[in-house]
Amino acid sequence: MHSSSIFEGNLDDFSNQEPQRAPIGIFDSGVGGLTVLRQLYRQLPNESIVYFGDTARLPYGIRSQAEILRFTREIITWLQQQQVKMVIMACNTSSALALETVRQEFSIPILGVILPGAKAAVQQGKRIGVIATPATAKSNAYKHAILEIAPDVQVWQVGCPEFVPLIEQNRIHDPYTAEVARSYLEPLLEQEIDTLVHGCTHYPHLTPVLRSLLPSQVQLVDPAVHVVAACAQELDLLGLRNTHLPLPTRFAVSGCPKQFSQSGVQWLGYTPMVEEVSFTDIAISQLQ
Repeated sequence: MHSSSIFEGNLDDFSNQEPQRAPIGIFDSGVGGLTVLRQLYRQLPNESIVYFGDTARLPYGIRSQAEILRFTREIITWLQQQQVKMVIMACNTSSALALETVRQEFSIPILGVILPGAKAAVQQGKRIGVIATPATAKSNAYKHAILEIAPDVQVWQVGCPEFVPLIEQNRIHDPYTAEVARSYLEPLLEQEIDTLVHGCTHYPHLTPVLRSLLPSQVQLVDPAVHVVAACAQELDLLGLRNTHLPLPTRFAVSGCPKQFSQSGVQWLGYTPMVEEVSFTDIAISQLQ
């Protein structure tokens, strides 16, 4: 049964005592990954979750690949210490720049958002626009993934450096945000796209703004929906789906817990209890 999973042999570290009850780990640079968390609540309501937001070091989209890889290693190491059974990289930048490397380095199953998003995009249209962080856009990760699946489609990408800071500052309905969005969408609209991919998990928070600027026929693709569907499949393949009641979601950040809690309440519908985590406590030996 396990042979059809891309994570065959990755369960060495799991306890033999009910590994199904272990939580799923999610991480992002900030509140963007809450779009993935909400999908987990909808699609996998029995799963316990540990959420980490690297708020002290956001935005990731302007970082180098070496920095992103180091951050990703530190976070996955910490999540492993929390005994998670699977990690969802709810961050497109990390998925683009670090996923393949950390999959080779860690024994735990790790899912990224780009391939599920690319698969969904090619089912929607033939003229695909991708809005992403500058680092994700520069990596061409979405373009490569989409064209590998469907070589006959056309793909255009735009790096959007201002979106994540505006979302983290809760300025979604600020007129300036609409101006910025209009400038980012303009080159894509000139290409008459029929599909727009949220190439950053923060961006679904902007859906009302983007929808107001896009022609009605342009379809939006939220990779969060599809990475959680992929997560459900993997849990079934690995025999790790939890059938018991979940534990309360645990939230941790590297920056200010109060700020994340205040930002998160509008996306979650409740005020999360948030703890602060310092990576200086992680043993270097565990990062090897």
